[in-house]
Amino acid sequence: MIAQLRGLLAQVEADRCVIDVNGVGYLVQASSRTLAALPQPPELACVLVETVVREDAILLYGFADASERSWFRLLTTVQGVGAKVALAILSVLPPPDLMAAIAAGDRTMLTRAGGVGARLAQRIVTELRDKCDGMPTGLPAGVAVSAATVAVPTPRSIAADAVLALSGLGFRRAEAQPVVERVIDRCEGNADLDVVIRDALKELAR
Repeated sequence: MIAQLRGLLAQVEADRCVIDVNGVGYLVQASSRTLAALPQPPELACVLVETVVREDAILLYGFADASERSWFRLLTTVQGVGAKVALAILSVLPPPDLMAAIAAGDRTMLTRAGGVGARLAQRIVTELRDKCDGMPTGLPAGVAVSAATVAVPTPRSIAADAVLALSGLGFRRAEAQPVVERVIDRCEGNADLDVVIRDALKELAR
């Protein structure tokens, strides 16, 4: 099993990247937050990896830190939460916010992720509420997580995250910023980070 990859970052796309390790390119799927944390190609990059072996494929999922990988593993134990949905959740809710949302039973926060409806959000809350104790958050030791720590995303914070993600994909901040703002304006207050990044990529690729 592959647990970690270190090599040259050859390519970054909206939901995946390619890491060249001694001439072999590994396709790694990841959350938008992990992708945004990567350096610019072709710099050296290192990601933790969860390897999933299926009958027809060997799939690699990459993470910037151990806390995100641990939450990916926990999320995929819930029926209906596959790897794609787990990454979508981690793209909009970093581990501290995810833990607090589950503890508070905040289904609305969970439904911000693509592929998560009200029923699935309720199932996640029900099945994981008692399993959150001891889960890593990536926060400094001694910092407690509670329902009060969940920050409701604002258009401004979503714009900043989207621009950061697009910068990680190789776009200049100056060209990404106005496109992101236009996309958010079209959403009329219902902006979702994954949707903003996807639609902005479409415009920037024209």
